[in-house]
Amino acid sequence: MSDQISIIGIKAFGYHGVLPHEAVEGQEFIVDLLITLDLQAASRSDDLTDTVNYAELVQIVHKNIVGERVQLIERLAGRIADAIKRTYQQISSISVTVHKPHAPVTLDFNDISVTISR
Repeated sequence: MSDQISIIGIKAFGYHGVLPHEAVEGQEFIVDLLITLDLQAASRSDDLTDTVNYAELVQIVHKNIVGERVQLIERLAGRIADAIKRTYQQISSISVTVHKPHAPVTLDFNDISVTISR
């Protein structure tokens, strides 16, 4: 199966990180989703019940970014992937990339991200 849905650049402000100041100051996190599932029925029926609801996917991501603090973006990505898979059992695989573009690293970089696949 090669049907996919991608949602790129979901942004929200959270307080995740290992360092104490990250829990106080917070920062923006960006999440990308790549979901594989069978979309044959949706492509024929034009019915939302035959696919996944993009708005609900974005809400799950947002809830996890602004929700309970974690130290590692690996944990955040895994929590998002697991929540989406629980909500939509028809998903055969999901990749969640969490970007932390303002990570407290002392050298110049464009982005730090972690991708979790389930």
